[in-house]
Amino acid sequence: MKQTFEQIMKEISEQISSIDLEGCNISIKEALHMVEFLQIQIHALKNRLLKSGFKSEQEEICFFKEMKPQILSKLLYFNKIYTIELKRPNGSNLILKNYYEQELNSLTFFFTRNLDFYQYYRSNAIHLDDYYFRRGKPNIRLGVDSSQFINDTTFSTCYDYKVAKILSNEMLRIYLNKKLQHIDRLSCHFQNDKQLSRKNKWTGTKSAAIELGYGIYAAKVIDNGNADIRDIMTALQNLFGIDLGDYYRTYIAIKSRKKDRTAFLKYLADCLEKRMDEEFEI
Repeated sequence: MKQTFEQIMKEISEQISSIDLEGCNISIKEALHMVEFLQIQIHALKNRLLKSGFKSEQEEICFFKEMKPQILSKLLYFNKIYTIELKRPNGSNLILKNYYEQELNSLTFFFTRNLDFYQYYRSNAIHLDDYYFRRGKPNIRLGVDSSQFINDTTFSTCYDYKVAKILSNEMLRIYLNKKLQHIDRLSCHFQNDKQLSRKNKWTGTKSAAIELGYGIYAAKVIDNGNADIRDIMTALQNLFGIDLGDYYRTYIAIKSRKKDRTAFLKYLADCLEKRMDEEFEI
């Protein structure tokens, strides 16, 4: 089963490599092609399972907890993108922004409804795997969805779909945030005052500006903590005449630093302390 899974994942990677996932410029045609392709891969995986079965209970759990959701999540992801872009309205940047924000907010519904399982999965817990990821082991006391009663029980457990949905929603969150960032950049360039940019041009690094923006966001000092990160970043871009690009990806890189994750903020504090000391000595 592992060999079959790895071969399918290799074929999926080859198909996805031709799509601009980084820029999130996925066309309706590309999304539909991936949906059709992934349906074939899921069917092939099912046929392999029905033919060979599992050698152990642990192999079954691994399949439904890790393998199948990786493929199914991509099918759910591209199918959702196909639907989103197919229904995308024509209109101003504001109309598009509201549309993508509604789609982004809808992701929280699944999270809220499945909070207990979400916490179980994200914490890498295993004590309920026997019920969640083995066929024929539904436990109504665990809050099984009614869909379990109509699913193909030879190829589904109570929760392999929910794992796929969690993975899919995470990819969709990144996709929608990048769409909104692109709209913000367009609006920023349109509204940017050239004279203001010349007077207040940011001359530090882009990552330093992004660190500053996320610091302000984390401190919740704008609009009583209700300001969205996009609002803060757009304000910084307008104020200092800088294009912060994909600031979410830069933030991920900042978080991944082994040390000095807040190097710029510490540098600001040191500079202010030094200035105060110098002024005190005068």
